[in-house]
Amino acid sequence: MSKTTTGTPPERVDDDLGAAGSQLSTAPKEDLPNLPSLGVLGWARWLWRQLTSMRVALLLLLLLSLGAIPGSLIPQSGTDETKVADFRKAHTFLAPVYDKLGLFHVYSSVWFSAIYMLLFVSLIGCIIPRSWQFVGQLRGRPPGAPKRLTRLPAYTTWRTQAEPEQVRADALALLGRRRFRAHLAGDAVAAEKGYLREFGNLAFHIALIVLLTAFAWGQLFKSEGNKLVVEGDGFSNTTTQYDDFKSGNLFTADDLVPFSFNLDKFTGTYEASGPNQGTPRIYRADIDYSKGAYGKQEKGSISPNHPLSIGDANVYLTAHGYAPLITVRDGKGKVVYHQAVPLLPLDSNVTSTGVIKVLDGYRNPAGVQEQLGIKAFLLPTYTKGVETASTFPALRNPVLNLEPYHGDLGVDSGIPQSVYQLDKTHVKGYKDAKGAQLRDNLRPGQTMKLPNGAGSITYEGTKEWANFQVVQQPGIDWALGGALVAIFGLAGSLFIQRRRVWVRAVKGADGVTVVEMAGLGRSESAKVPEELGELAGILYDKAPGAPEPEQAPDDSSDQDDTTPDPHVVPAEGAEK
Repeated sequence: MSKTTTGTPPERVDDDLGAAGSQLSTAPKEDLPNLPSLGVLGWARWLWRQLTSMRVALLLLLLLSLGAIPGSLIPQSGTDETKVADFRKAHTFLAPVYDKLGLFHVYSSVWFSAIYMLLFVSLIGCIIPRSWQFVGQLRGRPPGAPKRLTRLPAYTTWRTQAEPEQVRADALALLGRRRFRAHLAGDAVAAEKGYLREFGNLAFHIALIVLLTAFAWGQLFKSEGNKLVVEGDGFSNTTTQYDDFKSGNLFTADDLVPFSFNLDKFTGTYEASGPNQGTPRIYRADIDYSKGAYGKQEKGSISPNHPLSIGDANVYLTAHGYAPLITVRDGKGKVVYHQAVPLLPLDSNVTSTGVIKVLDGYRNPAGVQEQLGIKAFLLPTYTKGVETASTFPALRNPVLNLEPYHGDLGVDSGIPQSVYQLDKTHVKGYKDAKGAQLRDNLRPGQTMKLPNGAGSITYEGTKEWANFQVVQQPGIDWALGGALVAIFGLAGSLFIQRRRVWVRAVKGADGVTVVEMAGLGRSESAKVPEELGELAGILYDKAPGAPEPEQAPDDSSDQDDTTPDPHVVPAEGAEK
């Protein structure tokens, strides 16, 4: 049958074809002045759609990962100012370039913050509409059966003497037991399963936002400090007590968790022999601590894998060393210095070095006030013939080498100096009888006499010290929870398949019920045909097959041929 159309003037047809051609044309815009413009609102909507697409979110996540690489390879000003200064001296050309790019403070730079904020916006823009859509799917019901189930990837059918209503009731009960959301829709049962796949996807993205938020919060309000404590001394968690301290941009001193502790004893034992000689076996600091300003004293211990947790603060044991107890007397026998001096370990056997600085109270034989600087070199285990290094980390045979100087140590010059180094600019060394620099090896209890009655230095014994790192990073529990949820959410979105099953039961032309079952997965998977075959086998046991129309009613020799194949394969011509 030919289609009848109304008459249209040729010139009108030409105009319509020209308009259509102009819309498809690739000519420059100036040749097509009548094309509609998106306008500001249209461009804003287009940019928003691009920003909130999953493709852009993944791209921003990749950029964030790449942007964090310089923060791991290049010294950061907020972490180690000394290394940054050394880098500037060693790389005079690269340092100004890195300054302009913000590579010395990556995590607070403008470009890293921009990527961070765009990723937040992109993830939130992706999650909100998908969450509402998912809620709508949960509140709704699975869609009804398609008209032609044979077109679905997995399909099977058989004939049965059971009534259609009974087949549909059995199918509804079966799918319900298999945790399908099922309901009657006309002459078929519609069921769907695998909603946790989308839930896991949403949980992954929400957890990623929580993780990024917790990380940002922790970086802004974090604090980290180190404190060296000698046995018998204590520490209070205030900024003035730390040897070095750094914090986030929004941190204030009021954010510190109030607590204090005293180091009672440090215990360190080591492997005495074998290939692991010198390896620590016990490495523990026993302390008395209290929470708050007036908290009750409690006993505790800190070891490398067992920090002390007080509120949001964790106290870690990071280092250990020795502190010789030194007594300095002037020429009249007056004690002008009595203190345990922490020395800096140089190797795994705790060969240590440092400087003993007597700043006040000492007067030379002429009555002139001076400062003393005594270079110290400690061998916890001295072995004859090995005078430059200790042979074991424990205090088996301690020997302390002392090298005294007198004069002005320069501590009042305003220039910072290390407590482990001696500035010899304005000091003179004590000389022995031969005119050489005075040096002496002392064991615990021995004394070095200074020349010309200038006094004495006594090595009383050795205490031990421990270095503690106090880390306070709020949001770390949220970050851990977000990471765990992200892992499980990602696993759910990868391994759970969302799928639909329909069961139709209707009377055929000969009055026998025809049962059709079909399945459809949201992604290609062999699980749908296998699951459909299993369901069809169970349902067939409740509604067994009936003979084909051409067979006699009493001939049951081939009834098994109507049993549905449990290994359902795609129907011929089915859409993939």
